Amino acid sequence: MRAERITGRVAYHGEGAWWHGGWGGLRFVDMLHGAVLQLTEGGAVSRFPVGDPIAAMIRPAVDGRALVALQRAFALFSGGGGLGDESWRTPPVIAMDERFNEGAVTPEGDLICGTIRDDRRERSASVWRLRQDRTIERLFDGATISNGVGFTTDGDRMFYVDSRTRRIDVFDWDGDPHDRRSYVTIPDGAGSPDGLCMDAEDGVWVALYGGAAVHRYDRDGGLTEIVEVDARQVTSCALGGADGRTLFITTSRENLDDGDDPQAGSLFAAEVGIAAAAPRIARIGP
Repeated sequence: MRAERITGRVAYHGEGAWWHGGWGGLRFVDMLHGAVLQLTEGGAVSRFPVGDPIAAMIRPAVDGRALVALQRAFALFSGGGGLGDESWRTPPVIAMDERFNEGAVTPEGDLICGTIRDDRRERSASVWRLRQDRTIERLFDGATISNGVGFTTDGDRMFYVDSRTRRIDVFDWDGDPHDRRSYVTIPDGAGSPDGLCMDAEDGVWVALYGGAAVHRYDRDGGLTEIVEVDARQVTSCALGGADGRTLFITTSRENLDDGDDPQAGSLFAAEVGIAAAAPRIARIGP
């Protein structure tokens, strides 16, 4: 299957794609340029600066609000008038040489998000949780490039990517992660696992940075689908659209010369045969 390019080069480093009907469809971030982007019904892309040089991801919160992971903090936006007004922002959570990257809403309605060190030092990054009362805790250490996170429909398992390992791992989940083990190892030459999303059959769709593709793995780790993308640096994916069966795919121009990989930084989409998992809303309000 090959994805279709549906926009021009709208992002330097597109990331964090998520579909939510309550905010009007697909949103993603131009990470490093500090903006949230929204795909309109007509196919245009609106851009909303968040007042921070890095916006790592965006996820839906209660009452149509939007929860954004910034460079070193979390912020809640009202959702009105595009992204809307900023309701609150936490103090900085992590060190100056570290930034937030990717995460997910937990079955309980908290937000978890991992980090990356600027120097990509081995096992120096971590994964954090923002609870509904806005308290923040470190879930675990020992990551290098913390990336995609997703949960099964029953909330019993958490899938997790540390890109440097070239694996998707799985934890058992009972409100906390435990019993980590390997779920899938990405073959050499296929790219590095990046962002991921889940479908209604507990399939894992994972973006392959450097691999020009998204792979789908079933509940048992079997490769069932390859979606080819006409840009190498594939960063995140999200299922959405009217019937939940459109796979939206973000890409990056980071570290590319202007003439290299000309479609990088565009948004792509493919019609797939499996619907998105039911959305989870962060129960973190004003």
